[in-house]
Order: sequence, then structure tokens, then C-alpha cells
Amino acid sequence: MDSEALFAHIALHRFSIRPREFLEMERKEKAFMVASIKVELEKEQKEQDRIKKMK
Repeated sequence: MDSEALFAHIALHRFSIRPREFLEMERKEKAFMVASIKVELEKEQKEQDRIKKMK
């Protein structure tokens, strides 16, 4: 799966944005979505790491 398809998949499940909508976004809008998704994934990873340390 290429990175654009991966982000389209995440956009669908997290933000209810259809893959076609994601793939047809203008470059700047898509870049914003990708950056937003990355921020959310990083937050989740930090939270998972914090929980693991508590165990």
C-alpha cells in the first residue's frame, strides 16, 4: 500500500472522508490532512508508550 492510499484509508476511518474525496483534494489541502493525521498518530503513540511504562 502506498503512502497516499494509507492516508486515504486513515482519513476514511478517522474523519469519514471518502478515499475519492481525499485523493481529489488540492495539494495544500491534502498536505494539511496528512500533517493532521501524523499529529494524531504521534499523540496516540505517545499515549500508548505512557501506558506501557505504567505497567
